[in-house]
Amino acid sequence: MRNKKDLFISSLLGGAIGDALGYSVELMNLGEIKSKFGEQGITDLQINQAIGKAIISDDTQMTLFTADGLMWAYDRCSQREIGSYAGNGVYQSYLRWYYTQTRKMPTEDYMFWLRRQPHEELDSILDYKQLFYQRAPGNTCLTALSSGQMGTMEKPINNSKGCGGVMRAAPVGLFLHRDPEHAFRIGAETAAITHGHPTGYLSAGVLAALIAELINGKNIIESAMSAIKILKSYTNHQETLSAIENAITLSNDNTNTEIAIGKLGEGWIAEEALAIALYCALKESDFRKALIMAVNHDGDSDSTGSICGNILGAYYGMEVIPKEWIENIELQDLIVDMSSKLFNISEKAYSSRSFKKRVKV
Repeated sequence: MRNKKDLFISSLLGGAIGDALGYSVELMNLGEIKSKFGEQGITDLQINQAIGKAIISDDTQMTLFTADGLMWAYDRCSQREIGSYAGNGVYQSYLRWYYTQTRKMPTEDYMFWLRRQPHEELDSILDYKQLFYQRAPGNTCLTALSSGQMGTMEKPINNSKGCGGVMRAAPVGLFLHRDPEHAFRIGAETAAITHGHPTGYLSAGVLAALIAELINGKNIIESAMSAIKILKSYTNHQETLSAIENAITLSNDNTNTEIAIGKLGEGWIAEEALAIALYCALKESDFRKALIMAVNHDGDSDSTGSICGNILGAYYGMEVIPKEWIENIELQDLIVDMSSKLFNISEKAYSSRSFKKRVKV
């Protein structure tokens, strides 16, 4: 029987490794990548000499703040006996991330959320100064959070379908894995905080549901098909559905991988990032080879690498991740700690059926 706690850790570590691998080449096209690293492209983590680790981008930063927000929401909703994940923890945690990048909050009233909260027993995510480094934060996320208004699916804050919503959704699928439909909804809601286009938040819902099903023991294609079934129940799903179906089709034919990824896009927008990551996870079962494939292309290499790593980690577990990559990733200890806490609180939350019923979806 698979160890679910191990899968929580490997999913978030895998995402961070994919993020770091792609972050080194994020703004380069494939020709430039090959010119610098050779015909195979980038194949190994690039160690930052200042810290002696491969550095993560805003993708992993926001993924960690999503995990923090889910645990925060569980604590607040348990006390109040009602609430929502997006509005009672995740949004507040995203405001914390906004502060790490700008050193300000939308208004003085929001400074309260920087204080140590009840869910932070021993330490706070804000104790980790590495999270205060600017690692190419997305303009859409910054602008949305600076407004002081929380975007929702019903009242979108903008019309963005950038990949900034989907690239941080894996913790939702992990935390709510026992109910993939619930995971889909909350994944979409947390993405809609900053990304208002249906494709922007529905892609996040798909990833959350897919990750949930992987934790539940399904393989990658089975998990994708389950997520597709849920996706079809939402309006304006066609664009996201088409991208996923194209990824699955291309993974089953003999199209050259570079050409196939080019057909799926560059990953700057949500459905393309999800499609490229899914294609690579389906096409190549070897963790190292799949991540190398996922980042060597024109476009948003860190986001596609991050999502692909989340998927592979949730399915295969820790044993497939190269040990040297684990040892060389920035904030490894925090990622493992947050993953473990997320698992423990997920177990606690689902042991209480009454709590599940009280939390609004």
